Amino acid sequence: MADIDNKDQAEMDPADMEDVEDVEEEETGEGVNIKARQLTAQMMQNPQILAALQERLDGLNGSPSGYMESLPKVVKRRVNALKNLQVKCAHIEAKFYEEVHELERKYAALYQPLFDKRSDIVKATYEPTDEECEWKADDEQELTVSTQVKNACHIERHKPSAVCRTTYPKGIPEFWLTVFKNVDLLSDMLQEHDEPILKHLQDIKVYFSDPGQQMSFTLEFHFEANEFFTNTVLTKTYKMRSEPDESDPFSFDGPEIMSCTGCTIDWVKGKNVTLKTIKKKQKHKGRGTVRVVTKTVPNDSFFNFFTPPEVPENGELDEDSEAVLAADFEIGHFIRERIVPRAVLYFTGEAIEDDDDDYEEEGEEADDEEGEEEADEENDPDYDPKKGAASPAECQQQ
Repeated sequence: MADIDNKDQAEMDPADMEDVEDVEEEETGEGVNIKARQLTAQMMQNPQILAALQERLDGLNGSPSGYMESLPKVVKRRVNALKNLQVKCAHIEAKFYEEVHELERKYAALYQPLFDKRSDIVKATYEPTDEECEWKADDEQELTVSTQVKNACHIERHKPSAVCRTTYPKGIPEFWLTVFKNVDLLSDMLQEHDEPILKHLQDIKVYFSDPGQQMSFTLEFHFEANEFFTNTVLTKTYKMRSEPDESDPFSFDGPEIMSCTGCTIDWVKGKNVTLKTIKKKQKHKGRGTVRVVTKTVPNDSFFNFFTPPEVPENGELDEDSEAVLAADFEIGHFIRERIVPRAVLYFTGEAIEDDDDDYEEEGEEADDEEGEEEADEENDPDYDPKKGAASPAECQQQ
């Protein structure tokens, strides 16, 4: 029988053999799996299908699984007890942040003398000594100051001369303007017409509310005399609350800013960069005559920072005002938390490099994933390095 079977196979037409192989694949399910994988690959290349799938997933996100509804009442009762405990935890956390605010206020008083000295150096009311100017670079090589500069600093401290004042710049010119331009969050607010004004910015200070008062902090922007406005200090105050919302206590995640108050800028006539004048042509409906109307409209400027939208007493805002306030709160918090304490590092760019480290790590992870994909391709017996990776169109044809 074995010989007869072998003979029959030998006499079979090659096309018939292929049909037999196809049948065997279908019987084992391998052919179905291959076609399913190819179909899936084609579908995943279709952006409309991907968008529909993502929309479906977004709709499922946060939806109840039905598990809680399936629990016995006695278990649900105990879960409610856990929720009550969680509310008490939120109230304790609120007190924790209140004490953190008190610590910030306490240590702000310790930082302030150092920040005052920083301001004196920036605006040239104090010249640091040679010892204060000594610094070592990361490679442990000491950065030395030339004898000529040392002598100039000595003259500046002890016996200023007209020659010294004209030869060497005073203080650190454009210190705060450079800080603002180095930080994306702030540079996005800057307009070209803001820069001449910010060259006169000499210091930014942070003051916290006194004990027993509502949690708040105030930013003070100190300017030297300038041609743009008569104010010497511009202020912005943020009022905060550290207590869970009774209607949604589980949303508490630390102090939230409730409102902010700016200040009135006393602009010199013709120097207000927050407004601009435009000319508009108007045509009379009856006579058909045309006249030119001059109109004053708001203008993009960093100094709009000092006139935030007012928060109504009921706390309800339209979407645009809410977005503006959210961005404003982020900027104010960033100035308080990062800019003021580490101003010199943003001036030199070192703090910016630190802020970018997280993004670099994400990039390295992406590179690692690409490396793994390349290794998988090299291990693929059908991979041809001369041809490279297949295009999406080729994948669909396979």
